[in-house]
Amino acid sequence: MVLQQGQPVAVWGRGIPGKQVAATFKGQKATTAVKADSSWKIELRPLKASFDPAVLEIVSGQEIIKLNNILVGEVWLCSGQSNMEFAMRKIGKLQSPPGAGWPVKELETAHNKNIRIFLVERKKMAPDLTHAGWSVAEDDALRSFSAAGYFFGKELQAKLKVPVGIISAAIPGSRIEPWMPREAFTVLDFFKKQTDSTHKIDGDPGKFYNTMIRPLIPFALKGFLWYQGESNCFLNERLQYTYKMNALINYWRKEWRNSALPFYYVQIAPYYYSKAKDRPYTVFSEPEFWEAQQAALKIPNTVMINTMDLNDNPADLHPVDKWDLGKRLAQSALSKTYHASAATPMGPVFKTVIIEGAAMVISFDYTGKGLVSRNGKPLNCFEMADEQGQYVPATAVIKNNKVWVSAAGIKKPGAVRFAWREDARPNLYNKDGLPALPFRTDSKLMAAFKPE
Repeated sequence: MVLQQGQPVAVWGRGIPGKQVAATFKGQKATTAVKADSSWKIELRPLKASFDPAVLEIVSGQEIIKLNNILVGEVWLCSGQSNMEFAMRKIGKLQSPPGAGWPVKELETAHNKNIRIFLVERKKMAPDLTHAGWSVAEDDALRSFSAAGYFFGKELQAKLKVPVGIISAAIPGSRIEPWMPREAFTVLDFFKKQTDSTHKIDGDPGKFYNTMIRPLIPFALKGFLWYQGESNCFLNERLQYTYKMNALINYWRKEWRNSALPFYYVQIAPYYYSKAKDRPYTVFSEPEFWEAQQAALKIPNTVMINTMDLNDNPADLHPVDKWDLGKRLAQSALSKTYHASAATPMGPVFKTVIIEGAAMVISFDYTGKGLVSRNGKPLNCFEMADEQGQYVPATAVIKNNKVWVSAAGIKKPGAVRFAWREDARPNLYNKDGLPALPFRTDSKLMAAFKPE
């Protein structure tokens, strides 16, 4: 496995109450006594990154446990639903690569001993908390592992030149609620209101947290990667989902005793939600759910990864391009967490709007070296509304690193929206190659969300 560098490292388990336990690793030795409830925990002092396989030895009386082949580097936990769970073997099935550089043979060429993976299997974690599932990222172990998580780890290892460990705990089709216990919700004022179904707590809180996340605590981590939301989008959730993200982020950080742990999450992929015929709910607009996800950027130390250009088929809920997704997640970490890259951690995000005559001038955060049309063509996917709220296609141009938007026939603009379609393929990017997030200038949801 890989242990996290630069942080105290917890070693814990169960034993006979009152007995002494000693842990030895890389010249350190620490001891403690087993508590009355049979639990014990030892913290090792922060470690330096190392490619040299080491042994962790744990001794209590005559009992000795030796864990071999341990490296020290960076450790991340990735979680969510099917698009995070999406396994490497599915990429290997591609017959005709749609574009240059698609790593369809990654399973054949992946033999980097410095990337280690741990797949959390729900059925194994509840009775057995030994974390025995660590593997080198290759062969059969990699076949079943998260593609997004692996490509994130591969990029991170290549750039940081330290060992990388990735833990994947994801369940296809899961809502956000099962990934935290009920108490994560009840501490937020939003869910204390209980005025209508918007503030209701359902969806089996704690179902997956108890068996797939809690057993990992307090394993030292650098941060979290999250790709989930499709199931909640099908339920037509909006502001309540933002607060559920608020609850999840707060709770995980609290349980790991680090309120600043990075939480980098992925925009659900473009998909024809409005055309779904097999769901009992009416879904009005995926862009409104993207907006709910984006609102969570108000929570400190978060980044949202744009996927607008990573699904060539909006009829497919599970786009296969997880390598570019993994690279974008890694770029976020390299830029914002490690300060090892001059690139922006994410694509342009709507900041402010002012009216200049018949034009609306849009400013953005995360412009990096500047805004650009990716294909050199006029900017697309912009619409402008008049004072009555009627939207029409608009013209948009980049001037002084801002976007000026106008529309024929509208002399008094009311609002602008961008990429406000499930199948939008906008060409507004920053020069780091990252697309701008969808937005609307008159969003009530963005103003309504107040992080707790």
